[in-house]
This record gives sequence, C-alpha cells and structure tokens, in this order.
Amino acid sequence: DGKDDYFCFHAGTKFDENGAIAAQISGLITKQNDCASAILLFERDIQTNQAEAARLSEHMDAADSKNDEQQQRIDSLLAEIENANLRIAELADLIANGKNNIAQAQQAVLDTMRKREESEKLCSELRIKERAEGDRRDGLYREVVRLGEQKNAADTERQNLIARLYDDYELTQSDAEEQAEYIEDIAAANRRLSELRSKIKSLGSVNVDAIEEYKEVFARHSELSRQLEDVEGSKAELTKLINELTDQMKSIFAEKFEAINRNFGVTFKELFDGGSASLSLTEPDDILESGIEITVHPPGKLIKNLAALSGGEQAFVAIAIFFSILKVNPSPFCLMDEIEAALDDVNVVRFAQYLHGLSKKTQFIAITHRRGTMEEADILYGVTMQEEGVSKLLELQVSEIEKGFGIK
Repeated sequence: DGKDDYFCFHAGTKFDENGAIAAQISGLITKQNDCASAILLFERDIQTNQAEAARLSEHMDAADSKNDEQQQRIDSLLAEIENANLRIAELADLIANGKNNIAQAQQAVLDTMRKREESEKLCSELRIKERAEGDRRDGLYREVVRLGEQKNAADTERQNLIARLYDDYELTQSDAEEQAEYIEDIAAANRRLSELRSKIKSLGSVNVDAIEEYKEVFARHSELSRQLEDVEGSKAELTKLINELTDQMKSIFAEKFEAINRNFGVTFKELFDGGSASLSLTEPDDILESGIEITVHPPGKLIKNLAALSGGEQAFVAIAIFFSILKVNPSPFCLMDEIEAALDDVNVVRFAQYLHGLSKKTQFIAITHRRGTMEEADILYGVTMQEEGVSKLLELQVSEIEKGFGIK
C-alpha cells in the first residue's frame, strides 16, 4: 500500500542466535572492508614501489651507459698515454742520434782542423825550403860570379907568369912542366931558395923564382878550374831544374786556368740566370808573369769595365770566380765571412742554394747575417748574451727539426 512494513520480533532464543550471527557477519564485513582498504594501500605501495623500481632501473641503465663511456674514455686515454710514451721513446732516440751525429760532426771538424794544421805546417816547411833553396841558389850564383872573377884573375896571372917565364928564362909552358920537380921539404926548399936568390941577386936582376911561381899559379889554376867546373855543373843542374819546374808550372797553370775559365762561364750563367763571362791572360806568351782580365756580360747589360757594375754585382762576380776555383780544386773545409753581404735578397738565395749544392764535396762554415743563407744551412750556431758579460752558444740542427716536423 505504499507504506513501510514494520516487523516485530519477539525476544526469544532464536532471535539471540541470529543476532550473534549478524554481529559476526558485521564483524567479518568490517574486517573485509579493512582488508580491502589494506589491499588498496598495498596496491598503492606496490605501484609506488614499481614506479620507484622503474626509476631506479632507468638510473642504473644510465649509470651503466655512463660507466661504459667512462671506460671507453679511460681506454682512449690509456691508448694516448701509450702513444705518447712511444713518441717520447722516438724523440729520445732522435736526441741520442742527434748527439751521435753532433759527436761525429765535431770529430770530423777536429780531423779537418788537424789535417788543415798539418797542411799549413807542410806548406810552411815547403816555403822555408823554397826560401832556403833560393838563398842557396843566390849564394851559388854569387859564388859563380866570384869564382869567375877569380878565374879571370888567375888566367890573367897565368898569362903574365907564362910571359915572365919566357921573358926571364926563355922557357915555354911545356918546357917548364918537363923540368918541374916535386918538393917534399918546403922549408928546406925555401931556405935553399933564399940562398939562391941571394946569389942570383949578387949576380944581377934575374928572376929565378919564376918556375916556383909558375908551379904555384898552375896548381892554383887547376884547383880553381876544378871548382869552376863543379860550380858550372851545379849551375847547369839548377838551371835545368828551374826550367823543368817552370815548364811544369806553366803547363799546370794553363790547364787549371782553362778549367777555371770553363767553370766560370757555367757558374756565372747559373748565378746570374743568364749572360756570359770569361777569363783571359794579358800576356799569353808569358803566363807566369801575365795579368788576368775578367770579362762579364750580365743578362740585359753591355759591360766593358767591371767598374760599371754595382757593388753587389761585383761581389757576385767574385763569388762566381771563387766557386769556379772550388770546382777545379775542391777544398775539404772552407770558412766564409759575410761574402754575400753586398748581395740583394734574390741573389742571396741563389748564392745559398748554389753553396748548398757544393757542400757535398766541401764543408762550409759561413759567418752571415742574411736570412737566405741561414735558411739553406744544415746547422745554425748563434751566440747570445742573456746575462751581461756571459755569452751562450746556441745550436740548431735544421735537418733534424725539418725531419721531426715533416717539413721536407
């Protein structure tokens, strides 16, 4: 009827049992609700823990990736360290080789200097011998002149004695030689001669000493003749030796001069990048006393006199002659003191490159302030004064530096 139904329970045993059951059910429901709430809390905790676990897993993955990167970086650094150690070892080997090369070069310089000193000593000895031989030759010439004068005087005296012998005793030279006797006791003979002279003097003016005088003059003449023959023989030998040496010097000079002239023409063209040059003798018939004329024609110029050249060009011509002489007679060692100072920068480079080409046969030490010459050098030495009054020598191995940096 649309109205609420009302039930009415009467107290009794059955009602009490149902109430206990309802209370138990209510308690179970409460526990169920509590369990459901606890389950929800546990599920939330599980979700939270799963999210935290996922976040931690991401962190762990990131940490592992970072550890891999760090390990790769460590491996890369270890490889770089190993390469650096290898490079250090290579540089140490280069330094050791450089020291060995320096020691060898220094020993070579010492050997060259020793050979140079020996050569200079030998040249000095030869000059001394040459001067002594010249003095000896002059002395022999003076002795020849003196002996010639003595010979003339002896010949004159001999002729006078022969004339006196004939005038006083009417004896010829052959007659006097036949009558001549050997005297053993000169003192006794002199005493006897004095007695005879006294007797002859008492008899009148008769020259009885003519025979003895003739003997003395003849003996002296023979000795002087023998000495004269020796001197003339020595003079002939010296004259022959001088002529042979003169002929050899002329031949050698002509040969070397022609070689130098050919090299001068080639060297001049190479240094001046064209043109022509030559050397000639002012007196070809007397080459040992002749002067030397230098004729040069730089490219684009007509030069009749060396004085018309600039200072740098004159210096370059002199350098070309010097290089030509070195080609004919290479020297093991050569020291040059700023010979390219008057050249311009372009010619300095040509000079330095040409000089470097000649260094295969000759060791050059060049004192210079020009950059072009320094760029072609194998070793540079410099002196600096970082502290006043204290000089310090600097050395730079250009070839080793270029090899180390891979420049050439």
